Amino acid sequence: MNLSERDRLYNWHPYTQHKTASDFPAIVKGEKALLWDENGKEYVDGIASWWVNPYGHSNKLIADAIYEQLTTLEHVLFGGFTHDKAVLLAEKLMEILPENQKKIFYSDNGSTAVEVALKCALQYNYNKGITKTRIIAFEDAFHGDTFGAMASSGISFFTEAFEGSLLEVTRIPVPIIGNEEKSVSALEDLVATNEYAAFIFEPLVQGAAGMVMYRAAVLDKMIAICQQNNVFTIADEVMTGFGKTGKTFATDYLANKPDMMCLSKALTGGTIPMAITTFTQQVFDGFYNDDVNKALFHGHTFTANPTGCAAALASINLLQTAEMQSNLVRINQAHLAFQQKVQSHPKVKATRVLGVIFALEIKTENQESYYGNLRNKLYDFFIENGVILRPVGNIIYILPPYVISESQLEKVYATVEKALEIV
Repeated sequence: MNLSERDRLYNWHPYTQHKTASDFPAIVKGEKALLWDENGKEYVDGIASWWVNPYGHSNKLIADAIYEQLTTLEHVLFGGFTHDKAVLLAEKLMEILPENQKKIFYSDNGSTAVEVALKCALQYNYNKGITKTRIIAFEDAFHGDTFGAMASSGISFFTEAFEGSLLEVTRIPVPIIGNEEKSVSALEDLVATNEYAAFIFEPLVQGAAGMVMYRAAVLDKMIAICQQNNVFTIADEVMTGFGKTGKTFATDYLANKPDMMCLSKALTGGTIPMAITTFTQQVFDGFYNDDVNKALFHGHTFTANPTGCAAALASINLLQTAEMQSNLVRINQAHLAFQQKVQSHPKVKATRVLGVIFALEIKTENQESYYGNLRNKLYDFFIENGVILRPVGNIIYILPPYVISESQLEKVYATVEKALEIV
C-alpha cells in the first residue's frame, strides 16, 4: 500500500466526512511555495498551508534556529520557571505589537489563544465582583473549535451539535459596506445592557467566512463604543497577524487598539504549534492580588516551549527583512492586477483584496453550502491541476507564502481562471 492508502487505515482528518472522502495526496517534501507528493507530483501551495507558512516550506533560517534550540534546551515547564527564549520573544513582540499591549500569555494554538482571552474577560469581572457573563461576536465568525471559541463562532454547522453546552454569545451583523450603521447600532444596544464582558472580532477580514472584509474606520468606532462602556475588545489575529493584511497586524490600521489580541498560525512560520494571547496592563492588574484565587488558573504542558519560541523569534526576524516586506507589496500588486483582469468575468460576482489576501466570489443561482458540491468540484479541480486552494462555498481565496515566485503566482491565477470555465 502507498502512504495515502495506509493513512486511511488509522488517521481521522479534520473537517472530513471519511465515508465520502477520497484518498488524500501524501506530501513528502516541501520547499518555499512548493510541495511534492509521494508520486512526485508538484503542487503550488496557494494558501500557505492554512495560513501558517508565509516564509516558505523547509525554511533554513527557522530550521537552524530550531536545531540550535533543540541541542540546547528543548523544553522546560513554564509553571514556576522561565527561559531565555520566552523572555526574548516577549521583548520582541513588545517592539511590534500595539503600544497598549503589555503582557504575554503563551498557549499552543489559535483556539486556545481565544479561550484564554475569553476566560480573562469573564474572570476579570468575576474578580471585581461584577456580573458580566455574555460575549458579543460577529455573525459568520470563526474563532476555533474549543468550547469558548466555538461559542463565539457563527458558522452553525461547526457548532450546532454543542449549542446547549456553550457560553451565551450574541451575534451582530458584520459591518461590511452598506451594513455599518446596522452593526454599530446593534453593538450600542448590547453594551448598554451592562451584561457583556467582551466583544471578539476578526479585525478587517473574516477568514473562514470567505475572506469577508470590512473597513478599519467602522471597527475603530466599535472599539471606542466598547471602551466607553467597559466592555473588553478581543482582536483575533490568528489569521490576519504577521503581514497578511499588508501590515504586521490588522490592528495596525486602527487608531483605537484592542484590549487583548490572539496570535498563532504564522507565529512560528508553520513549524511548531504555538499561540499567544496579549493583554493591556489593565487586564493583567485585574488578576494581580494577594488572593491566590484571583490568579488566572490556566495553562498548557507546552506553554512557552523554548523550541517554539526560537522558531517564533526567527519567523519575526524574517518578516522584518526588506526582502519579505518587498514580497508583501509585490503580491498585493499582483493580486490587484489579477482583480482588475478577472472582476468583469461573467461568472464573477465580486472580488476582494487586502494585503496578500485575494478573494473571488462566483455567481450562483442558489446559496452554496460551505462544503457543498461546487466547493468540492473546485477543490478537486485545483488539486488535479497542481494548485492547493480550499474554496469556501462559492468563494475562492488565495493567501500564498510570501516567497511565492511570480511564475508560481501566475500559475495559481491561471488555474483560477480555468476553474471559472467549469462552474
